[in-house]
Amino acid sequence: MTITTLSLTDALAQTAREVEAALDDLLPMPDGAEARVVNAMRYAVMGGGKRMRAFMVMETASLFGVDRRCSARVAASVEMLHAYSLVHDDLPAMDDDDMRRGKPSTHKAFDEATAILAGDALLTRAFEVLAEPDTHSNPEARCELVVALGHAAGARGMVGGQMIDIASEGKTLTADEIGRLQALKTGRLIQYSAEAGAILGRANPMQRHLLVSYGRDVGAAFQIADDILDVEGTAEDVGKATGKDAAAGKATLVSILGLERAKLQADMLSRQAAEHLESFGEKSHLLRELAALVVARKS
Repeated sequence: MTITTLSLTDALAQTAREVEAALDDLLPMPDGAEARVVNAMRYAVMGGGKRMRAFMVMETASLFGVDRRCSARVAASVEMLHAYSLVHDDLPAMDDDDMRRGKPSTHKAFDEATAILAGDALLTRAFEVLAEPDTHSNPEARCELVVALGHAAGARGMVGGQMIDIASEGKTLTADEIGRLQALKTGRLIQYSAEAGAILGRANPMQRHLLVSYGRDVGAAFQIADDILDVEGTAEDVGKATGKDAAAGKATLVSILGLERAKLQADMLSRQAAEHLESFGEKSHLLRELAALVVARKS
């Protein structure tokens, strides 16, 4: 049975297993004194999370017949980079969260210094994996992956969005300002996850543009859904503390639009994301279903 014949639930689970195996292979435990930081890296990135970004990498790559061993490496690198951002985000100097994915945050399971180093090492390993020949036989493709991830993760992407988020606490932002903040902080890495499959598959410019647009809209819908869960969800379901945005005075689209209008906005973005995939036909059905799932999820 191919992954395209599976239900979305089964396909997500199968992809998670493939990515987990890739992570295990790409993060071997050393024998030396540095083993503690590698143990913390593995603690942060393995055995948890929805693997939505990884699924987007592998499923968009499958549209072009990319070898799943290659796309699993790219998916694993995205999960490493995502995990690094969560490890640092949970630190007392940032969001100060003690729980992540239903277990103690990395700085609680180890210590703050080890958590910082583990995040740094996950970030650098992510780029190292992309540059390795096993990821793609074409060096141009590998370079494009590195550059695109750099744009998504740096000061013009995730890190920049986090800076805006910190600077905006207690301030009144417009809906447009919140949208930009969230596009950088959360959306750019999700957008990259869809674009990475196009890069791996050497897609033509129009195909790449459509997948970028899909990732952009899924990322925006995902963040609104996350903000809704922070209001309506429970810590048990979500796997981390809820209600923290309001307590910290953070502006979200929920706080600006209200719950019902925010839900309508997320639904609109989900439908718009699916429309970008029409030219790919039936083989994109799992990606279209994923766009609906991101706004219907409870965790």
